[in-house]
Amino acid sequence: MAMQLDTYFGSFFLCIFCFSWFLSFPAEAAVRKYQFDIRVKNVSRLCHAKPIVTVNGRFPGPTVYAREGDRVLINVKNYAQYNISIHWHGLKQLRNGWADGPAYITQCPIMTGHSYTYDFNVTGQRGTLWWHAHILWLRATVYGAIVIVPKEGTMFPFPQPHGETKIILGEWWNSDVETLVNQANKLGLPPPTSDAHTINGKPGPLFPCSSKHTFSMEVEAGKTYLLRIINAALNDELFFSIAGHNMTVVEIDAVYTKPFTTRVILIAPGQTTNVLIKADQPPSRYFMAARPFMDAPIPVDNKTVTGILHYKGIPNTVVPSMPKLPAPNNTIVASNYNKRLKSLNTPQFPANVPLKVDRHLFYTVGLGQNQCPSCQNGTQLTASLNNITFVMPKVGLLQAHYFNIKGVFKTDFPDRPPVPFNYTGAPLTANLGTSLGTRLSKVAFNSTIELVLQDTNLLTVESHPFHLHGFNFFVVGSGVGNFDPSKDPAKFNLIDPPERNTVGVPTGGWTAIRFRADNPGVWFMHCHLELHTMWGLKMAFVVEDGKSPEESIIPPPKDLPPC
Repeated sequence: MAMQLDTYFGSFFLCIFCFSWFLSFPAEAAVRKYQFDIRVKNVSRLCHAKPIVTVNGRFPGPTVYAREGDRVLINVKNYAQYNISIHWHGLKQLRNGWADGPAYITQCPIMTGHSYTYDFNVTGQRGTLWWHAHILWLRATVYGAIVIVPKEGTMFPFPQPHGETKIILGEWWNSDVETLVNQANKLGLPPPTSDAHTINGKPGPLFPCSSKHTFSMEVEAGKTYLLRIINAALNDELFFSIAGHNMTVVEIDAVYTKPFTTRVILIAPGQTTNVLIKADQPPSRYFMAARPFMDAPIPVDNKTVTGILHYKGIPNTVVPSMPKLPAPNNTIVASNYNKRLKSLNTPQFPANVPLKVDRHLFYTVGLGQNQCPSCQNGTQLTASLNNITFVMPKVGLLQAHYFNIKGVFKTDFPDRPPVPFNYTGAPLTANLGTSLGTRLSKVAFNSTIELVLQDTNLLTVESHPFHLHGFNFFVVGSGVGNFDPSKDPAKFNLIDPPERNTVGVPTGGWTAIRFRADNPGVWFMHCHLELHTMWGLKMAFVVEDGKSPEESIIPPPKDLPPC
């Protein structure tokens, strides 16, 4: 049933029919079963054809539909030459890290010719999330949406839309991505930026050979639509806008927000944003467009991807109008947008912000250079948290923790950097070496954590979107420059801060988050720029079991992939 549903909703008329599907979805909690076949398929974009890794031969892959409270079973069978694992981004996986998916963190990957069933419950969450490969750079093409509808009888806390559709923003390389990454690693340099951004796998008519590879959404004048926007790009934060139309933001990372109207949204890799748009402009054709936000001297794929908002009855010959996107380095627009994000915080959807903090953490985010005699310049670029470049283990960390396997990791990740310095002062270009290690931070069950992520000017300042697996967190504060522990906490929003699973650390600034460690297991935290994750900008928390079986990790499934 699930696959038939997904084929149906993948049609051009998704935006018209999806809401009626929501109304007719069965009321009782159910088991939703999916089959994901990982296969290589030849795909053509931008006049270039190449083999890519896909799910069920689709790019992007199929949507996972569920209702809050459902159990979901997704059997992943690997027919590709690469080992694979899938992460269900934003799902909390309560006590069930075995279904979280990051390779060598909560599982070893699924080897070629083998399969694994991800078995999880959707508990206390509804909205838009997404899934993606969590090994190598395979999420360049292996990704798709997760749509969780509310419990029966629970309506959206905003006007009900006439229809809905998904807008998945991605990146496309003309060459094989894994080949480019391997070549770059041998040189100790970053790989080339992507050749295009995409909307639902399509770059749009501003690119060569792409008129047929253009996403189009049909709307009827006067009606309101819900757009479920996902940033599946590997390395770019993106501005997104629709010519002539306002968007009302109503949800981020599957958490309802206080609605506000905007002409442009900012969305970082890993984040999701739901917006309402009303087809209230003169019937015509309008471009929706996205391009990167980058306010640091870092190369990005600065080209603009477009799709079309097409009013019913308007001929395809009408040339769409283009939205006015902010300049790529417009920090003011980015900052002002993020400041408007606030939790709904109603009796039905409260913002349970931890007011008492059991443990204060301060992590510096930095780039660096380590010695590499075989590399082009004798050094290789790297990245670190608290000057530690994370080394991936050969055994899944969750297995090592659960079965008490010695020698896989240490639990001595420091709560603060080893040497304080002027983090965002003049660029530091000396003493850029980092320490290497598989070092985790052990956290007591149900303790409350405040974590300040501080960008640094090691080589250069840069924005970093951080994703924490296993939890949502509250973004209680953010600022430019160095975090001041004596003054900045007084400005924290502890009433209705945005709740999310992925947050941007501003260029040359800091972000403070709070969460309750009520989910036992090993939970990855990393920069969601794939380049930085590869360079070691990652760590993990070991959240200890509580006192009862209901507060402890569940046993691993029998088909957990071996190492």
